[in-house]
Amino acid sequence: MMRVLGIESSCDETAAAVVEDGRTVRSDVVASQHEVHARYGGVVPELASRAHIRNVVPVVEAALERAGVALGDIDGIAVTNAPGLVGALLVGLQTAKAMAWVTGKPLVGVHHLEGHLAAVFLEADPPPMPHLGLIVSGGHTSLVRVNGHADVVELGATRDDAAGEAFDKGAKLLGLGYPGGVVIDRLARSGDATAIAFPRAMMASEHGADFSFSGLKTSLLHHVRAHGVPDGQALADLCASYQAAIVEVLVRKTRRAARREGLGHVQVCGGVAANSALRAAMVAAGAEDDFRVYVPPPARCTDNAAMIAAAGYHRLVRGDRDGPALDAVPSAALRRRA
Repeated sequence: MMRVLGIESSCDETAAAVVEDGRTVRSDVVASQHEVHARYGGVVPELASRAHIRNVVPVVEAALERAGVALGDIDGIAVTNAPGLVGALLVGLQTAKAMAWVTGKPLVGVHHLEGHLAAVFLEADPPPMPHLGLIVSGGHTSLVRVNGHADVVELGATRDDAAGEAFDKGAKLLGLGYPGGVVIDRLARSGDATAIAFPRAMMASEHGADFSFSGLKTSLLHHVRAHGVPDGQALADLCASYQAAIVEVLVRKTRRAARREGLGHVQVCGGVAANSALRAAMVAAGAEDDFRVYVPPPARCTDNAAMIAAAGYHRLVRGDRDGPALDAVPSAALRRRA
């Protein structure tokens, strides 16, 4: 049995978890910063770093206590070191390096997106290898081929804004608060998704598996300038139409990639994977195209440390080790297919 302590601080969640053998979660503690950033309508990097400094030690202590282990009982430490807000990353990274130095335990850095891809392996029925992965979050939208743990090839990614950013900035424009994707999802359930014809960008086959959502945000801005922010049913219709434009692009690009790669298993992960419309549309697409869909529960879609510990476990069992020189890399990309 290998117990791995995971630490995650790439954006606005301070998290620590203890996971056994990359599969069994013994504890998973997350300190949210939503109240810190809500008044600004988005994450303020400096405030995020300060909150991480306050939270990281109590969160790690709580994770160890809930798992019923001492720091000396841990077999390895995994920490997100890329990508993310550099100040936020450094807080978790320096904490992890200090603990590794004090205890003599092995340390590995984990790419945040590989952490998201590992979240589904904490569930009872994970996908086989290889499979297709759609990673959708506030900072990332990527389609990847997952050949194995830490063997991930990017097929396409966003060229500008991520799907989660489109949700949150759209919600800010509509005065719905932060994080706004959850509010859009809730309002859209009673709305008419055909009420407003928002654009679907980069849908032609020559654009492959890449995405673009900046034009959609601009379209919403022009709509609000022309018509104002509605309320009641009209607001629900606007949210449903805007959400449908995001979901349709994600689903159609995923279907196309699954066919092209000849893969019958697809996982959807990242914060936007908690969106109810995306989950339902992807399952329906899988039924039509004969691929099986795997989505972690909502608590595993958002940033957490259990996924970092799970990804770190596979690096540790391969013999990977990182030393004191491990650094934060704010814009590290996955390996791109040539």
